[in-house]
Order: sequence, then structure tokens, then C-alpha cells
Amino acid sequence: MEQYVTLTMDGARARVPRGTSVLDAAMEYGICIPHLCHIPYLSDMGACRLCIVEHIENGRAKVTTSCTLRVQEGMVIRTNTEKIRKLRRNIAELLVAEAPNSRAVQDIAVRCGVKEVRYPFRNNDCVLCGRCVRVCTEMWGARAIGFVGRGKERHVDFPFGVRPDFCKQCSSCVDLCPMTITPCDGPMKPGEERLCGKCESQLQVTEQIPDTCVWCDLGMGFNCARQA
Repeated sequence: MEQYVTLTMDGARARVPRGTSVLDAAMEYGICIPHLCHIPYLSDMGACRLCIVEHIENGRAKVTTSCTLRVQEGMVIRTNTEKIRKLRRNIAELLVAEAPNSRAVQDIAVRCGVKEVRYPFRNNDCVLCGRCVRVCTEMWGARAIGFVGRGKERHVDFPFGVRPDFCKQCSSCVDLCPMTITPCDGPMKPGEERLCGKCESQLQVTEQIPDTCVWCDLGMGFNCARQA
């Protein structure tokens, strides 16, 4: 028999199955928590850091990723405080600077309220979200790709840089990559990178209820769990 726990999110009580992540619990109750690396049927690693929330324990707030935090009886979560919004904006701004040619990242930036990018654009083709690595390992059991290197040298690659024979060539890694969807105006050339912002009108409906999921079109760009 499935066991349930009761927690409080943004002042509202929620009852969800034990073992559920705070992110999935919030999405189930219509509370919008921006996220990029999360995929409902794969394990979570908190790589993008966008889904951070405040977990209140003994009167003190701890910032943590909601995808890796499991619900507990009586826990108190705040998903939309000024502190969290500020941190998310900065994270989203860094992501845009890293990979402006991803509509998924551009959508995330708009959803998080980014108005300008203060960091140098790098125009990389990977944000190390780990979607491709996890689907290859967990869904197909192939382990044909993985993370290589550390720090600035960390990247996704085949073993020894060569596609192995056991790669199923299923294209799941490509399908789930946030870099496969380019901005509406197409790829930005080096030196012309910018914050697109064309989908900002999608947020008008959230002005009065900023922490509530309204199934906006922005979710389609980064495969939001509610849109999947």
C-alpha cells in the first residue's frame, strides 16, 4: 500500500506519495518551478540548479535543488521567495551566456525574469545538463556516452572519443538535448549573441500568480515536465 506524506509548499498543504521529489510534488500541484535537466522518468542530479527552493528546518532556510530533495512529513518549502527568484535569474543569465543558441535556455531565461546578460557570451554547444548521459545509461543501458574531464575541461563524449560498437544509435541523446532547438530567428553568429526575449509576452498571464504553473508555451522549449 502506497504511503503518503503531507508537506507545505508556499503556504499550501500538499499530500503526495512518499519518495516523490519536491519538484514533482510542486508540478503536480500546479506550482511552477523552472527546471532544465529534470526528466520525469530518469534520475535527478541537480545539474542546472534552476529548480532551487528554500527548505525551512528549525526556522532556518536552506537553499537546495528541489529535484533531488525528497518529500518528508511536515516539511516546509518556499519556491518563490525574493532570494530564490534572484538566484534563479542569475543562474539563468549564466546559462544564456554559456549557450545562447538554445531556445530551451532562452525560454528558461525569460521564465526566470532575465532582462539582460551581464556575462560574456561563450556560445558553447553544451550546458552539462546530463540529459543525454542519463537516458543512454538508464533507459537503454548502453553507457555509450558519459562525462569526461573535470572543471573547465568537463564535457560529454564517447569513451576515448570514439563511438563504441554498443552505441544503439537511437538518437535519444539528441532528442533530449536542449541545444537541438535553436532560437526562433535561427542560430546566432559569433559576436552577435544576445538575449532573445521575444517570448516575454507569454509571462503576462503569470503577473498576478507568478508561482503558479499556467502551462505556458515556454514550457515547450525546454521540455517542461508539465508539457512532456
